[in-house]
Amino acid sequence: MFCSGDPTMFKEYWERMGDKSSITITGWQSLSYFSNTSNICWFLEPEFEKEVRRIHSVVGNAVAEDYHIVVGNGSSQLFQAALFALSPANAPHPMNVVSAVPYYSSYPALTEYLKSGLYKWAGDACNFEEEEPYIELVTSPNNPDGFIREAVVNRGKLGKLVHDLAYYWPQYTAITAPADYDLMLFTVSKCTGHAGTRIGWALVKDREVATKMTKFIELNTIGVSKDSQLRAAKILQVLSNCCECARPGETENFFKHFRGQMTERWDRLRAVVKCSDLFSLPEYPVEFCNFFGDFFEAQPAFAWLKCREYIEDCESFLKSHKIITRSGRHFGVNSKYVRISMLDRDSTFNLLLQRLSTIIQNTH
Repeated sequence: MFCSGDPTMFKEYWERMGDKSSITITGWQSLSYFSNTSNICWFLEPEFEKEVRRIHSVVGNAVAEDYHIVVGNGSSQLFQAALFALSPANAPHPMNVVSAVPYYSSYPALTEYLKSGLYKWAGDACNFEEEEPYIELVTSPNNPDGFIREAVVNRGKLGKLVHDLAYYWPQYTAITAPADYDLMLFTVSKCTGHAGTRIGWALVKDREVATKMTKFIELNTIGVSKDSQLRAAKILQVLSNCCECARPGETENFFKHFRGQMTERWDRLRAVVKCSDLFSLPEYPVEFCNFFGDFFEAQPAFAWLKCREYIEDCESFLKSHKIITRSGRHFGVNSKYVRISMLDRDSTFNLLLQRLSTIIQNTH
């Protein structure tokens, strides 16, 4: 299933880690709703908070000190909590929510899901011309096309920004500077591959915004699983340890390993695509990565594939050849584009290349 971002590529690495990434939760743990009543986010486990701040310090992809941390059931819940927190309660009209195309395909559905009177989906940020309050969603690196993004509306005090930085990790893109935006979203699934743990976090500058986000999650799910937070804390601890303390022959650096694997996958995919003019892929700038200390080209979690002009519906065309993708229509653009996951297991990725090669050979 190349249309989803199920990160099964990471499984073999974590199997090799064995007990290094394991925890034991006893029967008497996690009984209370509360984790830390002195914290704005009262259900945030202290160990998870510590490891979140640590991993950002180690990687250098975001400023975490002096930020409030709000934990959520994945970044999707945090996204809705952010919209709730940033929308005035007594405004005469719903807050406009916009994002530049191609935008993450779930943004429209998530925005409209609760049919809230607080906010509404207003489409492509590049076409937003109303002199009204708005929330702009900035995904960087962008899902689906992998490019680094900045806000495009820029209307001063009328606008509020949510930066979705789920893929701003060094296996996908160069870490050029620590992000320090007002509200930043991250998720364990894109960082470590543990999508099933359902843990995300927000770094929030403003105390009032963090308080309102916490209230949303309190009303929505009465907090976040302590067991999942403790597991996520252990996983993040392993990542930080392998970056800071690894000796030759011991724990393999997670980010170095998957940077290499992503490089290999992108090289192989580009080699197949270049055999014909049937498909094309984006070209990314080469940038200096502060984490690795060298230059490299982005290698996103998704391939943003374009079919040549005479193929009107790339998704249907590939589906007829047993390749399941997600059409560009879901991302606000035309159907000549599709998104393909680069994070599936090796056997599935090899099958993708094999079937693309067969298509190219048969159309010559």
